Amino acid sequence: MSGNRILISAAVMAATIMQVLDTTIINVALPNMAGQLDATPDNISWVLTSYLIASAIIMPLTGFITDRIGQKRFLLISIAGFVITSALCGMAVSLAQMVLFRFLQGVFGAALVPLSQSIMLQVFPGEQRGKAMAIWSMGVMVAPIMGPTLGGWLTEAISWRWTFYINLPVGIASFVLALRHVPDTTTRERRMDWLGFATLALGIGALQLVLDRGNQDDWFSSQTLIFAACVTVVSLAFFVVYTLTGKHHPLFDLRIFRDRNFLVASLIMTTIGIGFFGGMLLQSLFLQEFLDYPTFEAGLYMAPRGLASFLVMIFVGKFVNRIPPRNFIFTGICASIVGNYLMTRFTGDITAGDLIVPMMLQGVGMGLIFVPISTLAFTTLPRETAAEAAGIYSLIRAVGSSFGISILATYFSRSTQQSWSLLRGDITPYSEPLRVYLAPLHLGAQDPQGIAMAARAVLHQAQNIGYIDSLWFATLNFVMMLPLLLLVRTPKKSATAPQPEVILE
Repeated sequence: MSGNRILISAAVMAATIMQVLDTTIINVALPNMAGQLDATPDNISWVLTSYLIASAIIMPLTGFITDRIGQKRFLLISIAGFVITSALCGMAVSLAQMVLFRFLQGVFGAALVPLSQSIMLQVFPGEQRGKAMAIWSMGVMVAPIMGPTLGGWLTEAISWRWTFYINLPVGIASFVLALRHVPDTTTRERRMDWLGFATLALGIGALQLVLDRGNQDDWFSSQTLIFAACVTVVSLAFFVVYTLTGKHHPLFDLRIFRDRNFLVASLIMTTIGIGFFGGMLLQSLFLQEFLDYPTFEAGLYMAPRGLASFLVMIFVGKFVNRIPPRNFIFTGICASIVGNYLMTRFTGDITAGDLIVPMMLQGVGMGLIFVPISTLAFTTLPRETAAEAAGIYSLIRAVGSSFGISILATYFSRSTQQSWSLLRGDITPYSEPLRVYLAPLHLGAQDPQGIAMAARAVLHQAQNIGYIDSLWFATLNFVMMLPLLLLVRTPKKSATAPQPEVILE
């Protein structure tokens, strides 16, 4: 096993990076995609929504399918399906085809992240689980950060279709390595809980729809989103009661949340969604829309965060078994708080150099948080729950990121609107500041061009206030994580990562 560990890691991490990268790499390509597929800006967003909904529905089934067919076969099917559907997405000639192929891509890609985490925990011995989670975290965290940069370059240099075609060589290499080196697990008979799956799929799918479309459709002003929210509440409530009280074999055991460390790690991952993933969206918008940086250039300015995370994860992976995970997490939260706070002081006059320190602090913070919290989540769980717990944990991470992006995007939008209303009230044809502002341009307050320039200036200032308020909100979310650390139970030195029985080939 030890001789194949590097090749196994390469196989599963290539698949993971490929899947995670696809959640962000096509974002910057959507305008170009919409033009060629004859889609409106509103309709093209279904390319993202369909993928997220499919992933969220299938992800909790990771443990069940692994038990039924074995992890190796499941991994190979997922990689092959993801590669084929990626090629189909690249060849799509209509919006309907693209949405269908993206949905199927989400179905096949859903299990890649939890499977990779479970396999990494198996092939590395207990004393090296920190290293395993460091390697895994690098792919899961750095890939979405670098996605917009790579997507922007591919779109500008070649075509938006290559944001999908790039998966083919990576996926084929991952499939070949997995076929030859990834160990299998013993299978066991499990009955499918169809009612449980149907209610969970309905609830998670409706929730993902609400989160992804909420800000765009003005939340509960939309009858569709009101209906989806009701479906979410009813379906998930029924699933919880049915799973805990029924005399059947459940889809997965909710009592896994009785483990304090797994519960705390899940809560922190959900909170990170606002502070990190939501903040990352705002910073991208700040660079591209507020400072007018080109897409590729904006991605380069955000690269220090990914580089800092990468380097810190290597460091944490070496020492996470020697230093209590709580210490790393506390330091990471503090670094994230400082990084976000520095960004609340940004204005339209900042330079590129002003971005480096807060970006790197945020990267350091995420590197210090993500590796130990992912390690901590599994240290006290029973060994037979590895794949199932990884599926649930990945679902929580995915929903948490969607929740964070939706909440912070809405907060920014509302703050900007309120600031616009307040600032606009101070601008009148008789306003002395307006006269002073327009005088060097030889324009008057009654000139149409002068009115237009004043409106743009007011909107610019309102957006600046919106960014500052939203980043303060993200900062406070990191502060809210600190009390959760008091609930962490430090695992004993002898604790080992959950390791299902594997079949070596």
